[in-house]
Amino acid sequence: QVHLVESGGGLVQAGGSQRLSCTASGIIFSISAMGWYRQAPGKQRELVARIISGGSTNYADSVKGRFTISRDNPKNTVYLQMNSLKPEDTAVYYCNTWYQGYNYWGQGTQVTVSS
Repeated sequence: QVHLVESGGGLVQAGGSQRLSCTASGIIFSISAMGWYRQAPGKQRELVARIISGGSTNYADSVKGRFTISRDNPKNTVYLQMNSLKPEDTAVYYCNTWYQGYNYWGQGTQVTVSS
């Protein structure tokens, strides 16, 4: 059974930093593409960043230069380092992976950026 467990959310002031972690189980992590999405109140869920097995990454334009996605395969963990946070980054952040034809989500972690 696939499980994605996020941690690291919370309240941070604008301009601050925060790191999210997502630990996966039930998948062959090293070959799996992993992504971070977010959903703000009243808005659709959107892709924030994605990293494939080879380490290549892509980012939403709104976070380029501020956020960094990385992975630690021996720990089955993907990270999202968020710097220069803005109030508009406030959202629930979700970890995601496609595995064997199914789309899996973590439970989400709230990130709130105060102005």
